[in-house]
Amino acid sequence: MTSEVRRNPETDRLLTADNSVFLLIDYQPLQVSGVNSMNRAELIQRTEATINLIKSFGIPIITSTVNVENGRNKDLVPGIKKLLKDVPSFDRTSINAWEDTEFKQAVKETGRKKLIIGALWTEACLTFPTLDALAEGFEVYPVVDIVGGTSKLAHETALRRVEQAGAQLTTFAQLALELQRDWSHTETVDEFVHSMYEGGLFLELE
Repeated sequence: MTSEVRRNPETDRLLTADNSVFLLIDYQPLQVSGVNSMNRAELIQRTEATINLIKSFGIPIITSTVNVENGRNKDLVPGIKKLLKDVPSFDRTSINAWEDTEFKQAVKETGRKKLIIGALWTEACLTFPTLDALAEGFEVYPVVDIVGGTSKLAHETALRRVEQAGAQLTTFAQLALELQRDWSHTETVDEFVHSMYEGGLFLELE
């Protein structure tokens, strides 16, 4: 019962805390209110759980908003903003975050090629930067149960488009298990379990 030595993160085909970066784009009141592909309360709950999971593994986080500085839109929803208070954020006017110079530069400066991404809405603010990042040689992993579109059809069509372009779709649970990888990595087990409860995947049965 011997686990392998931890793989080199530069060559590991799976996501690790050392080879990935988390991008969170436009979790703002207007965008959340326009989600009609899933329950909005569950969307926020799962997104907050994902943020806490990512933070517990020490993965860099980069977030972006749209039209806050020009007064056309509100900042991140309060619960998410509180979790990201110490995280670099880039406000922009472009619908496509990859077309914002500062945001794209911040991603590239991490030196990491695996991009875990959540964005609202699926058909725009997830799709456009995903397609551009893929074209520039990045690997992109949309977390499908923390993203939503203006309709189920819009959401599902957008996911098919990015998957056909090479994006590797994942879920919150799969992401958590992929990062944990081995129960002998005891330093993250408690936070892993907590995030699974927080994300609504474990139930209190005792």
